[in-house]
Amino acid sequence: MTLAHLIAFNITLLAAFLSPGPAMLYALRNTLRGGLWLGVATGCGLALVAAGWTLAAFLGLQAVFVLVPWAYGALKLAGAAYLIWLAWQIWRDAGAPLAEAPDRPTGRVAWRAFGMGMLINLANPKSVLFAAAVLVVIFPAGLPPAQVALIVGNHLLLEVAGYALIAWALSRPAARAAYMGARRWLDRLAALVLGALGLRLLAPLPAPQTRSPLASEVLP
Repeated sequence: MTLAHLIAFNITLLAAFLSPGPAMLYALRNTLRGGLWLGVATGCGLALVAAGWTLAAFLGLQAVFVLVPWAYGALKLAGAAYLIWLAWQIWRDAGAPLAEAPDRPTGRVAWRAFGMGMLINLANPKSVLFAAAVLVVIFPAGLPPAQVALIVGNHLLLEVAGYALIAWALSRPAARAAYMGARRWLDRLAALVLGALGLRLLAPLPAPQTRSPLASEVLP
């Protein structure tokens, strides 16, 4: 592995990171509702699982999904159920009064945000297929464990830094005031998007042909 490989990997991660999806949507909403530290806690949970999917791709979980399609289907079903439940919770609470964001959330609130962030990314098993596709394209085969650890650690740090930067920008008073002015409709829009993503995960897989359809599902 060379520095050029790592730079190419980071550019790909940045492009994927900035694309709209359930992870980014949930991080933005938590930051606007709860302030900087709640956004950071959420981002750390999201980042940990995102890096975990990269590690899983290195360890061959993609092959397990291809060889045992029911395992992938079970993860998709669980992920869809979670996203739909979360969408309902956000829709239901869209009009509820919102307290001022504290300077720093309590430990229980922060850990809950961290755990919910983890569940958001665990709800998308396609991430491991995306990671596997990226790794195959960018890195040479047979990397030693130390280089695998470097790549996974690099992924974790990049995600944490990205979410922390976004949380810092959106925790400014002007950003939160704008959110508060349109909170009901923005929360309902977020609920619709998360619900739609959950329903999309419930879509049946196409019938197998010459190879497992899972092999072509590489988008997060």
